[in-house]
Amino acid sequence: MRIVSIINQKGGCGKTTVSINLASALAGIGKRTLLVDMDPQSHCAVGLAVPEEQIEQSIYDVLISKGRGESLRLTEILWQISDGFELAPSSIDLAAFDQQMSGITDRENCLKSVLETVSGDYDYVVVDCPPSVGLLTFNAIRASTDVIVPVDMGYFSLHGLSKQLETLNVLSEQCTRKFNVMVLPSMYDIRTKMGREILAELRKHFSGKMFKTVVNFNTKLKEAASLGQPISEYDPVSKGRKDFHALAQELVGTDTQMHRTKLVNSLQDRLDAISASAEELLATVEKPKPTREQQRVMSPAAPAIAAPAPTFAPPITTPATAPQIAPEPVTATNTVAAQPVAEKKTLDMKIAEFYGTRQIGDAMMFVTLYPRAKSVQIAGDFNNWQPEKTQLNKVGANGVWQIKLPMTRGKYRYRLVVDGQWQQDPYNEMTEMNPFGEMNSVLYVN
Repeated sequence: MRIVSIINQKGGCGKTTVSINLASALAGIGKRTLLVDMDPQSHCAVGLAVPEEQIEQSIYDVLISKGRGESLRLTEILWQISDGFELAPSSIDLAAFDQQMSGITDRENCLKSVLETVSGDYDYVVVDCPPSVGLLTFNAIRASTDVIVPVDMGYFSLHGLSKQLETLNVLSEQCTRKFNVMVLPSMYDIRTKMGREILAELRKHFSGKMFKTVVNFNTKLKEAASLGQPISEYDPVSKGRKDFHALAQELVGTDTQMHRTKLVNSLQDRLDAISASAEELLATVEKPKPTREQQRVMSPAAPAIAAPAPTFAPPITTPATAPQIAPEPVTATNTVAAQPVAEKKTLDMKIAEFYGTRQIGDAMMFVTLYPRAKSVQIAGDFNNWQPEKTQLNKVGANGVWQIKLPMTRGKYRYRLVVDGQWQQDPYNEMTEMNPFGEMNSVLYVN
């Protein structure tokens, strides 16, 4: 049984669309397929016309029961979508999963343990992950044999791709189970010059690490989702259906072991290569003026400096921290543990740049990425929803904005205001509907 997780910490790149239609396409070519929704927003159920009010139990209940040693089985919460295609729906309760599992032993392996109970029932499991790096995503990674990173053909997606691959690079060091990472170009519009240029650069820099199949921009995909149908049912002759059929066939035709052996000698080498390619690609698209330090490093007299392999401290997200795993013993091949202290400090600073919210003592740190924004503010319960009172500070020239706010214990709702436009925090998976029909981001201070 292959377990394919659809992961990208950037929102709006089509993860749910890819998850639903890839699962449907796999079932369409005769593969017994299970779609697992690990996103608290429960969009897979919406996109497959599963009535929310009729979902009595979700994947949350199964994961919680597994962590607590109870007996709820995965088969008890499944919905049959079509022949050979079933859904394990999500619910808003998943937003509290981190808190509920706090202190539970082996909490990062809950999904893996659950899926092992149905390993003989399915050929493929597709996991739709939330747009953040936390315990839910880490559970998916621990269970996966394959990871697909969908990338929409836009400038901001390149920043998201670079960060996502760096995150996978870090997380992979704590996974005892190896997995393949592949990039999937999505939402490609051949009519735009930027789309064509970005796709060409992706193919140039990622080569064998990217699917040959490209998911083209197609209004039929959006129409199908709005009517609760996969594209294969809504419009079997559409370009979108052909794209996902081709993607499913390409995925099935990939032999995991041979593919890994051919490309790299180890998982770490592969992820290092992908991450380096992402950084090189980003530099191709955006070429800022180098700093004095960069000029010194790039000068002919300066020796080449290899970037240290990352050590792992799972990114901290609200409401609870990502799982901590005991480090492996130092061996001849464990180069991460043997790194000099100075290199580890450099990486710790790098890890601190992960976007989202995290608690530091009696304060909350907010970090986000808006390269083209002139102003980023925050409005919430803590400042009486007055964004002009709380302006985020721009850090460096890459579009990173951050602020550290003292907060007392409790639950808070907030929204970001970017150049006057109100929006939810794209790096915080916890949300709830506000009275205006939009989503507020939510955080808990312990």
